[in-house]
Amino acid sequence: MKSALKKSPIPKTHAFVVQRLKQPVFDPNWHFHPEYQLFMVLKGKGTRFVGDHVKQFQQGDITFTGPNLPHLWKSDPVESDQEAKAEGIVVYFDHDFISESLLNKEEYIELRQLLKKSLRGFDVIGQTAPIIQQKIMKLPDLEGFDSVLGLLHILNLLAKTEDLQVLASSGYTNTLREGDTERMNRVYAHVMKHFTRKIGITEMAELTNMTPTSFSRYFKTHANKTFSEFVNEIRIGHACKLLIDKKMTASQACYQSGFRTLSNFNRQFKAATNHTPTAYKERYQMK
Repeated sequence: MKSALKKSPIPKTHAFVVQRLKQPVFDPNWHFHPEYQLFMVLKGKGTRFVGDHVKQFQQGDITFTGPNLPHLWKSDPVESDQEAKAEGIVVYFDHDFISESLLNKEEYIELRQLLKKSLRGFDVIGQTAPIIQQKIMKLPDLEGFDSVLGLLHILNLLAKTEDLQVLASSGYTNTLREGDTERMNRVYAHVMKHFTRKIGITEMAELTNMTPTSFSRYFKTHANKTFSEFVNEIRIGHACKLLIDKKMTASQACYQSGFRTLSNFNRQFKAATNHTPTAYKERYQMK
């Protein structure tokens, strides 16, 4: 299991690091680190966790996370070696990429607000997304101070746009320690493997060597939601993929996502997406 608190990926000789990722899956471990992270998905899809936020990710997604915000991109399993691998571009920079003395100047107020917003993580959406996508694609090929200017230009565009969707809730606080992330990784991996069947608190308590009451309290503290709420989020996310990618009916998606009754599925789905399953499917087919 990888350590939750990674050593800085940025050499002391560099202001920041940009990397092209090409691997079977993205990092499957729940982790956090002291650097700011800007990440764009080039290939692959799956489930993404940022703080207490859960969402399906896909090609083109751009996500900015601040220091010590726990996150995880869990790729969907591939059926063969010939299928597309997970690819992306990731940028890391430290809190001193722009010195605190500069950030406190009046000219930097928008950038200061952007970095504060990143503490909860955000997605780049709307008309700004394709503009930032093009800038990120060019960044790995820039050298020297041109690369610094390239990143500063991206940050400036993000600081000026309203096309940002904040992820973690305002009440979320990272209470994890290194040992906690290993335990949470076991929980997430188990749920992702078995969410299509009933998963009881007793089962999870045994997995984590805790009592049922202790596990419920532990999970609520670290995930900022109950375990049943978390499982339902995973199931709804999977149902969304079945409705769109597999073109299933609401009834088919319901039972293949682990829900036991159609009425509960419809209620949970609308609460999570603001649409009924049928309306959600029709909405995406029109795009």
